[in-house]
Amino acid sequence: MNPSLATDVGLTDAIFHRRAVRGFSARETEPDTVEQLLLAAVQAPSAMNQQPWGFVVIHGRTRLADYSQRVKAFLVATYPTSFEVHSRSDLYEDPHYDVFHGADTLVVIYSKRGRLHPNEDCCLAAENLMLAAYGHGLGTCPIGFAREWLDLPEIKRELEVPDHWVAVFPVVLGYPSGPVAATPREEPDVANWVWESF
Repeated sequence: MNPSLATDVGLTDAIFHRRAVRGFSARETEPDTVEQLLLAAVQAPSAMNQQPWGFVVIHGRTRLADYSQRVKAFLVATYPTSFEVHSRSDLYEDPHYDVFHGADTLVVIYSKRGRLHPNEDCCLAAENLMLAAYGHGLGTCPIGFAREWLDLPEIKRELEVPDHWVAVFPVVLGYPSGPVAATPREEPDVANWVWESF
């Protein structure tokens, strides 16, 4: 992989303006671009440098549309009845609702069960990937509801994922269909600030 990142977006701009995208254009994501994002992901810090992440890349709207139907069927069959109060729960019975929002690419970050906090390390890798994607003009959206389905033994066999890998962070990516309005963020909630001057 070539480590160069073709972007003119500053890091602070990416941090403050990256938002979840739930509408994607027909423009195809290029495999070379995804390789750049994976390279950015693995630059993340990890406990004791264990680098516990592994990746599965799935590209193709038809395949992802099929997976969406399967994910929804799994959710409807397995979530407790108390889940019905969730604002999105009714969507999972809607045959037209796409869990993956019409994106053409899904990247699943799996943990290889490192000894020290591997899931947190995988989330750090995911943040790198999403910020790098923004720098390439791509949109991303974490798809947490697909995690348990992607971690099923039969799905891991289908995707040729090692048995001991654990799904941590599924994220779709693609070119946004339009601008995404920035959602407001609250000021940092600091319980205490101990700053000694010398």
